[in-house]
Amino acid sequence: MEDMFSKEEKEARKRAIFESMSERGQRRIMRMGYDKWDPFEEPKDPIDIRKDMTRRTSQQLIREFLSGLDGKRYSTQYARGAFELCLGIINQEDRFLGMFEFACWYRDLLEREGVSIKD
Repeated sequence: MEDMFSKEEKEARKRAIFESMSERGQRRIMRMGYDKWDPFEEPKDPIDIRKDMTRRTSQQLIREFLSGLDGKRYSTQYARGAFELCLGIINQEDRFLGMFEFACWYRDLLEREGVSIKD
């Protein structure tokens, strides 16, 4: 924006933006300092989006998991639990890694013993 407009034009545009804001927005700018406020600054880079080893985000993983349930009805609690576990695994939190490893172990145990969990 520096190169495109003169200092006076830039200040006039800044004033116009400020005056078009709500009173609440103007108060926020005044608390921070009008002179420090730059309505033309470039947006900051988005925060690093965590991905798992397959390079999927938690949103992608949970969407893929829930859509693969083949019409099985699931509750909000079910989906919330799956999402919490998904986040915990991606963030490599010990609590969730323990739950994941137990679930894998238990599934293998049930398969070895020919037992199935009823739907």
